Amino acid sequence: MDASGTVRVMTWNLWWRFGGWERRREAIARTLERERPDILGLQEVWGSAEGAEPAENLAGWLADRLGMHWAWSRSPVQDRWHKRNGGDTSVDVGIAVLSRYPLLETAERRLPAGDHPDDGKTALYASIDVPGGPLPFFTTHLNSGLDESAVRCAQVREVAAFVVERARGAYPPVLTGDFNAEPDFDEVRLIRGYQCAPAARGLVLLDAWRFADPGLPRGTWNLARQDAVTFGREQSCIDYILVGAPEPDGRGVIRTARRAGHLPVDGVQPSDHAAVVAELTLGGEPARA
Repeated sequence: MDASGTVRVMTWNLWWRFGGWERRREAIARTLERERPDILGLQEVWGSAEGAEPAENLAGWLADRLGMHWAWSRSPVQDRWHKRNGGDTSVDVGIAVLSRYPLLETAERRLPAGDHPDDGKTALYASIDVPGGPLPFFTTHLNSGLDESAVRCAQVREVAAFVVERARGAYPPVLTGDFNAEPDFDEVRLIRGYQCAPAARGLVLLDAWRFADPGLPRGTWNLARQDAVTFGREQSCIDYILVGAPEPDGRGVIRTARRAGHLPVDGVQPSDHAAVVAELTLGGEPARA
C-alpha cells in the first residue's frame, strides 16, 4: 500500500511457454519490477510437471525476484497444452496469485467444460492480509473457443459461486483473469451482474475498465501480432479486474484502471496479452469481516 492509501492490483496472461519464453521471462520480470503491483493474478503460468527435474515454476521464480508470496493452481488437464508445446510433457500450465502481503489461506475450484473438450480450467482464491483486514482475491482463465460462450457462462456461474462462498473479509472481493470474452459478451455481463441477473444471488462486481481513461487503448490481445483484430478494428479487450461494491467507509473503491505490459522490453514482447492494472482504496484500521 502506498502513501495515498491504495493497493495496486494487476492481472496478466503470460503466454505459457510460447514465443521465445526464455527471453520473455526476463521481459515479464522487468515489466513487473517497473509496475510494482501489490497483488497479482496470473494466467498461463508454466511449472514443471509433477516428478520432473529440475522442479521449476514461473510464479515462484517471479515471487523470489520480486519479494512476494505466491500460490499456484495446476490445470488438471494438460493434454492440449502439451500438444501445442510439441508434445513436451515435462512442463504444465496453471494460474497463480502473487502478493506483497502474506497469504492467509488459499483454495481452488475446478470449472466445468460442458460438452466441449475439457481444458482443465480452474479458479484460484487467496485471502490476503492487507492493512485493515483480509482481502478476498481470485483469478481465473476461461475457455477460449469462439463458439464456447455457453461454456464460459457455465464457468462464470461456478466462479461466482466460489466468490460468494469464499468472499469473507474486510474488503469487497476482487476477481481477475483472462475471460476470453469482450465486455458485451453474455459471460462478462453475467459475472458483473449489473446489466442482467447476476451469476450468483446478490453478487455484483464492478468492471475496473469503467474507471479507465476513455481516451487510452484497452485492447489486451493479441499483442504478438500487431495487426491482429478479432471483433472489430481494435485488438480484443478480454482481460479484467472486477471488484465488489465498495464498503460504506470507501474500502475497495476503484480509483484508476489502465493497460500495462504492452510495450516491448529491449525489443522483446513480454506476452501476447497486455496486463490490466487498477488501484483500489484501502483502510488502515482493522474492520469486522
